[in-house]
Amino acid sequence: MASQGVNVLRYSALVAGLVYGVYHQSSLNSVAKRAEVEHEYARKERLIEQAKAEWKKRTQPQETQTQATGLITDPENPKFDLEAFLQAKA
Repeated sequence: MASQGVNVLRYSALVAGLVYGVYHQSSLNSVAKRAEVEHEYARKERLIEQAKAEWKKRTQPQETQTQATGLITDPENPKFDLEAFLQAKA
């Protein structure tokens, strides 16, 4: 039979191991949660950059074409000249 001192030592080690296990698991969970949040933030940031690039690509060619040739190709524009547009296409 083990003495009381040995039993106290065993149970103290058991409780210390349980406390360490809970602490270690919570630190691992917090690191994983932080990494997940950072990953989601990076994904949203990439989506925003893609949307900005797509918007710029859609709006930029009209502006550069108008500035380069002086020809307005948008029929909704009040300054649109059909005759000049047809001559440019011919």
